[in-house]
Amino acid sequence: PSLNSSGTFVEHVAGNPNESLSTSNPTISIDRSGLCNPPEHSHEPTSDSELVKHLKSIIKFRGGPISVAEYMEEVLTNPKAGFYINRDVFGAEGDFVTSPEVSQMFGEMVGVWAMCLWEQMGRPSKVNLVELGPGRGTLMVDLLRGASKFKNFTESLHIHLVECSPTLKELQHRNLKCLDADDTSSSGEKKTVSQIAGTPVAWHAAFEQVPSGVPTIIIAHEFYDALPIHQFQRASRGWCEKMVDIEEDSAFRFVLSPAPTPATVFLAKRCKWAVKEEVDKLNQIEICPQAMELTESISKRISSDGGGALIIDYGLNGIVSDSLQAIRKHKFVPILDEPGTADLSAYVDFEAIRHSAGEASDNVSVYGPITQSQFLGSLGINFRVETLIQNCETDEQAELLQAGYWRLVGEGEAPFWEGPEDKVPIGMGTRYLAMVIVNKNQGIPIPFQ
Repeated sequence: PSLNSSGTFVEHVAGNPNESLSTSNPTISIDRSGLCNPPEHSHEPTSDSELVKHLKSIIKFRGGPISVAEYMEEVLTNPKAGFYINRDVFGAEGDFVTSPEVSQMFGEMVGVWAMCLWEQMGRPSKVNLVELGPGRGTLMVDLLRGASKFKNFTESLHIHLVECSPTLKELQHRNLKCLDADDTSSSGEKKTVSQIAGTPVAWHAAFEQVPSGVPTIIIAHEFYDALPIHQFQRASRGWCEKMVDIEEDSAFRFVLSPAPTPATVFLAKRCKWAVKEEVDKLNQIEICPQAMELTESISKRISSDGGGALIIDYGLNGIVSDSLQAIRKHKFVPILDEPGTADLSAYVDFEAIRHSAGEASDNVSVYGPITQSQFLGSLGINFRVETLIQNCETDEQAELLQAGYWRLVGEGEAPFWEGPEDKVPIGMGTRYLAMVIVNKNQGIPIPFQ
């Protein structure tokens, strides 16, 4: 058989290929000697999910393994079956809890930081407030609600949410109490306004799509940790990239690349920024080219338009070795287990962010990282929690506020907890770090002064 132009298989008639067939003679002779019987299992039903089938087809089509980064990107953001695409993964009923879901105080403190930066920028009348990966929109809701009394600030804002999930976009639209106005903008898009502070809101699939030309304040909270990483392992022949392949029993497995891969260029770049002794003692290294490239884009935007970026995430101020993890329903699971049903994330390399920002522009300054506890404490979260507790109507409300406060700024298990042991608040005040990139002309930002 051979493939014709329509994409279907046809069988060739035996005999002289130059002879034409008579339409009146229905009897033809077919040579099937070159055909082979397909394996018996090839048409059996399979329990693989659509995403697993898709991943296996990529590997088989390539004729070899794919990088951990490509695996991670497909698992998280595949348009049909990606982990983030068609579900709400946040909160107690989801797979993990983020700081904005812990307490309203987190978004309020980020709002304080944004207003302080706006003051340092000279109170511009127009500002793009950009959030990368807004989740449910909780952080932005608390930011706007907390800042709603400062009309000069909120009236200057145009919110831009960078989101790839249609499901989360709908949640953000609802939680921000958005209304789609009848009039359209000059670009032909409908104008959407959040009723919380009367602020226009727009959505984009990527940061590069956010309009430029006005000062920009960027918030990236737990965004960098979900960007695809490449993993390298030291072998007898040098650094080899860790790849995802298929075993004989059709399960996924890790293998090492037999030759250098394109990502080796970024590995060399990352090692150049590090102390040689630090690299020599490592057997594994993780790099995130997308984080480097995103940081470069952010720095160039801040350099040309003014403004700043706040990055809060869990990570290290140095080379990351082996941090990739999968979380399903608040529990760690094997990374290659049931792709698409668990969140994949890795530690953020803050040192790489700092170097990427500096190489992208001489007109930006980078501050930090400092711990989340230091960041929120310097912005006044202690005073905020005291005020909120004084206004509580019940002891239960006060306990929830105190527990939320500890989770944001504390370290380890809360010493004051008297409730069930399985619900003791675990502080993430030192596990999360905060870094700021600002235009040099604006001076030293709060809370780094």
